Amino acid sequence: MNSRPLIIRLRNWVGDVILGVPALQLLQSHGYAPQLVGKGWAKALLAGHGWPTHSRPATLRERVQQLRELRRQARAIDSGFDRRENALVLPTSFSGALEMRLAGLRAVGYAQEARGILLARSEPITYGGHALTSYWELACRFLHIDALPPATIDLKTLPADQQQADALLAGHGLRPGFVVICPFAGGQFEKQDKTWPAFPAFTQALLQRGHQVIACPGPDEDRIISEQHPGVKLLPGVKLGVYGGLLRRAALVVSNDTGPAHLAAAVGAPVLSVLGPTKPEQWAPWGPTVTVVRRWPDWPTVDEVLSRVDDRLAA
Repeated sequence: MNSRPLIIRLRNWVGDVILGVPALQLLQSHGYAPQLVGKGWAKALLAGHGWPTHSRPATLRERVQQLRELRRQARAIDSGFDRRENALVLPTSFSGALEMRLAGLRAVGYAQEARGILLARSEPITYGGHALTSYWELACRFLHIDALPPATIDLKTLPADQQQADALLAGHGLRPGFVVICPFAGGQFEKQDKTWPAFPAFTQALLQRGHQVIACPGPDEDRIISEQHPGVKLLPGVKLGVYGGLLRRAALVVSNDTGPAHLAAAVGAPVLSVLGPTKPEQWAPWGPTVTVVRRWPDWPTVDEVLSRVDDRLAA
């Protein structure tokens, strides 16, 4: 049976998109051909899976035009496209459902923001559980099946991206056993800062112990590493696909609540996730290689996290 086109609106953050990968894999395994729409970086992030991924335009008019064109292409290869549910909306926003409706798509999504009139079918969202499980359950409801989510995400890396990551590491003289730090945490969680205050002191302790420590800052984050984490090997401007290949080679990744932590877990890297206000039962990186370090409302001490580093590197 030929795969049926399915237009899928991705969520807006790196971590959320990664946590949605098992749902996308499930849909593909049941005969659907995902056509993804999301942020511009999503194409590089998901390149290893081969799913067509389209950058979502800035204006409502352009977004609707894009979706109509994807609908036209789908109808050309699937005569029954318009007669079935043919789109999935992972975000909970009103605009996400509105764009699908204006494009003439029959979308399934969460019953949020009074979107029922815009969707072909709205499904309840489960609060309190892990975000990955929520996206997985929406895919299961789309398929009318019951299934347990996988233990791992297994994000694929393009061979070319892995080769570039390996060349980058070799070019900087980085040997096996290096530690990656991700001391950034965008935004807040319930109006509280997600950045571990002792991260700079922790980094210096790692360096004093003789560890090779690297960081791959995003735009405008180079200065933070240079000023707060002196001595760390800086690898700026690494695209997400290559970043995944680099993390795959790490002996350990130590991170706040941030997208790269989810990326590291998704490629199977050992992860220490240092969390503050973030609810681990909902937003911790997913997988058996993840260790959460948390004792909120206090933050872990440097010594506590160093002890976990020793445990993980000795394993």
